[in-house]
Amino acid sequence: MNIQLTPQAELKLQDKLGDKPGAIRLIYDTEGCGCAVNGVPGLRIVDEPTPDDLAVETDSPVTFIVNRKQAVFFEEKMKLDADPAAYAFRLDSSGQHYGTNIQVVDTRA
Repeated sequence: MNIQLTPQAELKLQDKLGDKPGAIRLIYDTEGCGCAVNGVPGLRIVDEPTPDDLAVETDSPVTFIVNRKQAVFFEEKMKLDADPAAYAFRLDSSGQHYGTNIQVVDTRA
């Protein structure tokens, strides 16, 4: 899996990460959506990858991961852009729009 980050997205993510170590986990959140195949994408800042995580290739120094069970919900090549006025992100692929108001939640300890 590969995510191309726009310069704006990379800056916003680096700002959210700050000086603390962490990785960005791409998630497919199904809580409250009715069933396991209905969900919304999200971004979570985590302390470190778990054994269930796969590395996501980027053209950025920002570390991206995805849980191997959730990787099936995403296409092989995607693009992440950011709203210049907020911490909202847009995730797209050549086949679909995943969301235009994707939020980053910092879950580090």
